[in-house]
Amino acid sequence: MARYLIVRVAQAVAVLWAAFTGSFAVLYLLPGDPVELAAGATPGTPVDPAAIAEMRARYGLDQPLWQQYWTALTHALRGDLGRSLTTGQTVTGAIAEALPSTLALAALTLTLAVVVGGALALAASYTRRAWLRGLLTSLPPIGAAAPTFWVGLLLLQLFSFRLRLFPAFGGAGLKGVVLPAVTLAIPVGAVIAQVLYSGLAQTWRQPFVEVAFAKGASRRWIQLRHVLRPAVAPALTIAGVWVGTVLAGSVVVETVFSRAGIGRLTQTAVLNQDIPVVQGIVVLTAVAFVLVNLAVDLVLPLLDPRVVRVTGSEANG
Repeated sequence: MARYLIVRVAQAVAVLWAAFTGSFAVLYLLPGDPVELAAGATPGTPVDPAAIAEMRARYGLDQPLWQQYWTALTHALRGDLGRSLTTGQTVTGAIAEALPSTLALAALTLTLAVVVGGALALAASYTRRAWLRGLLTSLPPIGAAAPTFWVGLLLLQLFSFRLRLFPAFGGAGLKGVVLPAVTLAIPVGAVIAQVLYSGLAQTWRQPFVEVAFAKGASRRWIQLRHVLRPAVAPALTIAGVWVGTVLAGSVVVETVFSRAGIGRLTQTAVLNQDIPVVQGIVVLTAVAFVLVNLAVDLVLPLLDPRVVRVTGSEANG
C-alpha cells in the first residue's frame, strides 16, 4: 500500500509540473504582444515605447525565456502566481474572487450528474424488459453528443424566455445556478451512466451472482449489496475526466448564462493574452484534476483490493 501511494503521489507531482511547463510554453508561443494589449494598444494607434519597456521590466518580460520560466516556477512553488497584465491584481486574488461561483456550479452539476446518471444505469441494468433497457441505454449517447452551448441556449429559450421559471442571465441563489448546472450535468451524467451501466452489466454475469440467486436472494438485494460495489470502480476512475469536463464546460456555460466565475475569467484572460491569469487557471485545473484522481486512487483499493496488487506488480516490473 505504501508503494502504491508513493507511485500515485509521484505521478501527481509530474502531472502538475507538466501542466505548468506546457502552459508556459504554449502561452509564450502565441502570436501577438500581451504587453501592448495590456497597455491598450489598438491597430493604427501609436504606443509610447518607453511605457511598453517599463511594463516589460515590471513583469519581468524583458528577461530571457528560461529565466522567466524559472522565476515563474519558483514563485508558483511558494504560492505566488504573479499579477494580471490587464488589471494588476494578483492572480490568486482574481481566482479567489471567481472560484466560489464556479464551485457552486460544479457542486450542483456533479450532484445532478451522479444522481441522474447513476439512477439511469441502475434502472437499465435492473429491468428485465428488453425494450425498456434499450430505451434507457440509448439516452446517454444522446446526452454525451449534444453540444453544451446548444443545450444551454435551448434551456434558456424554454425555461427562461417562455416559462419564465429561471433567470436568463446571471441570477443569484439556487435559481441562478439551476440551468447552468443542468446544462453541464447532461454530458457528465451521460458518461457516468454509460460507464456504470457497462460495469453493472459485466458484474451481473459473474459466477457469484448465480450463487446469490441460488441462496434465495432477491434481484434488488443482489444489485445493491453484491453487484453495485465492484461496478462502481470503473466509474470512479473517470472522476478526473468529470472534473475536466465541468471546468472546461464552465467557460461556455458561464458565457452563455452571463455568470461570473472561472469560465468568464478564462475567456477574458485568453482574449487579452493575460498570460499570468491563464497560467494560474491552468495550474488550478491541474491541481483539481490531481487531487480528485489522488482521492480516487485511495478509494479504489477499498472497493477492489486487486488494484494495489496490480500496481505493485507493475512497479516491480
